Amino acid sequence: MRLTLLLLLAASGLLAGCADAPPPPPDGPMATAPTADDSSVGLGDAPAPTLASADLSSPAAPPPPDGFSRLADVAPGIAQEMRYTTPYNFVGAPIDGYVAPSCLLATVAAEALARVADDLAADGLGLKVYDCYRPQTAVNHFVRWARGTDDTMKPAFYPTEPRGLLFRRGYIASRSGHSRGATVDLTLVRLPAAASILSTNDYPDPADGPLPRCDRPARGGEGGRLDERDLDMGTAWDCLDWRSATASSGVSREARENRRRLVRAMARHGFRNYDQEWWHFTYRPEPFRTHFDFPVE
Repeated sequence: MRLTLLLLLAASGLLAGCADAPPPPPDGPMATAPTADDSSVGLGDAPAPTLASADLSSPAAPPPPDGFSRLADVAPGIAQEMRYTTPYNFVGAPIDGYVAPSCLLATVAAEALARVADDLAADGLGLKVYDCYRPQTAVNHFVRWARGTDDTMKPAFYPTEPRGLLFRRGYIASRSGHSRGATVDLTLVRLPAAASILSTNDYPDPADGPLPRCDRPARGGEGGRLDERDLDMGTAWDCLDWRSATASSGVSREARENRRRLVRAMARHGFRNYDQEWWHFTYRPEPFRTHFDFPVE
């Protein structure tokens, strides 16, 4: 009798335990309850998407090829003003091959550039890039332009140079180091670097009158070059002029010192300056010898 009673009590306890356990969900194992610091919300609590948060853009761009990175992913604090996606450049039109205003670089060069920015930040300075990897398609566009006759953008980009001599002077080439992925055009700016980015509305329009000359002092407005919101480097970026040579004596003492400061900061992390253009630097040793032609997107 006692044995029978014990068996009945055990059975009743087992059944009670099964009754207390919640049934598993129909599609999978039971979810773990959120802990006190779990900030996730259920689907019923999620706000409806707004125009600011909904994805209304075109499909995401494909990832860069192996060995390349987007600078924004490696060093988001470096400002990007990718001028060749706009008409404000020496050609006067958006350049072929630039689908999006994005800086792509060989990954080792992007990582080295991030270290340069980290060093400069201690002094309240940062970097703004104008051009990075450049597809061969874009270089071909430059070559076609050089054979033409439209000098609309001459004051702003090559005020004293005949366009027919730009190849001979070394400002344009049919094969560019930019196409190998480790060359970058950039300048020094005050932090926060993002405040130095000009919008397309800030660029002078040739239809509104004479363009500011790139070799003029950095006064801005009438009689000065375009205010690019960088430190005074003596000329505007992409000014195809003898004053753009890094060691040129044709610029102010302040500009020469700012150029030297940029050269030193870049050299500490493996970048070598092209002596005819204060803004042009190549990471050494270059990881690629190929002149690539994938688009910037």
